[in-house]
Amino acid sequence: MPRIVVDVMPKPEILDPQGKAIVGALPRLGFTGFSAVRQGKRFELTVDGEVTEAVLAQAREAAETLLSNPVIEDVVKVEVVEA
Repeated sequence: MPRIVVDVMPKPEILDPQGKAIVGALPRLGFTGFSAVRQGKRFELTVDGEVTEAVLAQAREAAETLLSNPVIEDVVKVEVVEA
């Protein structure tokens, strides 16, 4: 079954305490060369049947209204992934 993947990230002007904690932990664990981390969310919507333009439009609307908080987050990607 096909899936639609939605990636949501905090808006650039919003503080990201989880990203800040991760970037602080990276060098302590031996991972160097990284100066910033932003943590987001990924949603996978399994589609019953074919992914049509109407289904993709519904996924985009769901991403903007339910899966993200438009005040503090941006939907950065909505894409179809075949199973």
